[in-house]
Amino acid sequence: MEKAPPTLYDEIFDKEHRARPHCRGLEQWLEQADEALLAEKRREADVLFRRLGVTFNVYGEDEGIDRLIPFDLIPRVLSAADWQRLQVGLRQRVNALNRFLHDIYHGYEIIRAGVIPAEQVFANPQYQPGMQNLKVPRNIYAHIAGIDLIRHNDGEFYVLEDNLRCPSGVSYMLENRRMMMRLFPELFARMPVAPVDHYPSLLGETLKAASLQTNPTVVLLTPGRFNSAYFEHAFLARQMGIELVEGADLFVRENRVFMKTTAGPRAVDVIYRRVDDEFIDPLAGNPESMLGVPGLYAAYRCGNVVLANAMGNGVADDKSIYPFVPEMIRFYLGEEPVLRNVPTWQCRLEQDLKYVLDNLEQLVVKEAQGAGGYGMLIGPSASRAELDNFRAALKARPEHYIAQPTLSLSSSPTFVGNGIAPRHLDLRPFVLSGKKVQMVPGGLTRVALREGSLVVNSSQGGGTKDTWVLESPSC
Repeated sequence: MEKAPPTLYDEIFDKEHRARPHCRGLEQWLEQADEALLAEKRREADVLFRRLGVTFNVYGEDEGIDRLIPFDLIPRVLSAADWQRLQVGLRQRVNALNRFLHDIYHGYEIIRAGVIPAEQVFANPQYQPGMQNLKVPRNIYAHIAGIDLIRHNDGEFYVLEDNLRCPSGVSYMLENRRMMMRLFPELFARMPVAPVDHYPSLLGETLKAASLQTNPTVVLLTPGRFNSAYFEHAFLARQMGIELVEGADLFVRENRVFMKTTAGPRAVDVIYRRVDDEFIDPLAGNPESMLGVPGLYAAYRCGNVVLANAMGNGVADDKSIYPFVPEMIRFYLGEEPVLRNVPTWQCRLEQDLKYVLDNLEQLVVKEAQGAGGYGMLIGPSASRAELDNFRAALKARPEHYIAQPTLSLSSSPTFVGNGIAPRHLDLRPFVLSGKKVQMVPGGLTRVALREGSLVVNSSQGGGTKDTWVLESPSC
C-alpha cells in the first residue's frame, strides 16, 4: 500500500505512517485486505449502483446520458472530536449566511456599515430585486446548505465554498453508506460509525418547518429525468414520502399553487425546488423555460407558497462574496469564526489583480459564478497557453474572478487501478435549517482519482467515498 508523503496530511496515517488513534481498526482491515477481493467488491458495487440507477448526467456528452460516479471502497474516517468542531463551525456559518440573506433584502445593515461594498451585492447577477421586503417564514433562506470543506496539510479544516441554491450530492452519501454496509458488514462491527440514514427524516422535518401551516403539503420540483441530479430528486422524494413533480404537474390559480392529481387539484404549501431561479417561472425569469410554473413567483411573493431554498440565494454563495463570510459572522453574531476561509484575492481590486497576475503560476483562479470545477485555472499544473488565456481574461474582466493559493488537500488511501494509493479529497456536509439547525454526521466525500489531481468534481473524473464519523474518540 502506497503511503502519502509526510508533507501532506493523510486522514488515516500520521507523518510517521502510523495509524491515527481513531483509525486503527481501519488500518488492521487494510493490512488484511486482499486486492483481488477488493476489485471484485468494486465490480459488485458498480453493478448494484447501475441496477439502482445511482447515476448522473454530464451535459454535452455524446456517449449517453447516464454515468456511474466512481465509488471507492475505502471509507474516509473522521474522529468524534473533529466532527464536534465542524458541527459548531457549520451551524455558525449557516446562521450568519441566513442573516446576511435576510439583511440584503431588507435593512441592508451590513452594506450601510461598509462591511461589504454595495455594488458587490446589488450588481450581482444572482441578486433578486423582487425579494426585497418579502417576508419568508422564520427568516430562513437557505433551508438546505452544502458547505464544501478541505483539510490542509496543517491539519485544519477550511471552507472552500458555500452552496446555498440547490446543493446536490446527499443521495450519494446515503447510497454509499448502504453499499458499504452491504459489502463490508464486518467493518461496522469493529468500528462505532455514526448513522446517516435518518437524513431524509430530518429533511422532511425541515421542509415542513419552512411553512407556518399546521400540516403542509410538500412536493419536490425537478427539471425532469434528463437533469444531471434526477436520481437524487427521485430518491429523496421517495425517501420522504412526498410527490416528485415537474413544472407541468403544477399550476397557479388566484396566486395559489396547486398540484394536479387523479382526485382533482391539491393545494401545495412547500416546494423543495431543484430548479434554478431563472427557470422556475417563465413569467418572471426565462420566458422560454418549460421547467417552471407560470405565476409561481407571484404566488411566492404573496406568501402563499414557500420555496426551499429561497429565491435570490445565489448572491450569498457567489465566490466574490465568499471572502466576506468571516466578517458576516462577526457582524451578525458577534463571534469569531470557528471555521477558516481560504485566503482569497479579489481580482476586482487593483492591488489584488496585480498580485494575481504576477503570481499566476502559483495560484488557483476561479470564476465568481463558476461551479463544478469549470472555469478554473490551477496555476502549478497549467500549460503556458492556459496561463496566457487566463491572464488575458483577468485583464479584460477582473471582477469576474477570484484567486486563492494552491492548498494541499488532505489525502486518504484509495483503491485505484494499481492498488491502494493516497488521493486528495474534500467534504460536503449538508446543513438543514428549520426550527433548529441539524445535520447528520459526515457528508459527501469526493475524491480526485487521478494521481496528484486536486479536482474532485464527478463531472471531471472524481469519485466518492463513504464518510465515517466515529461515535467515540477511539476504537
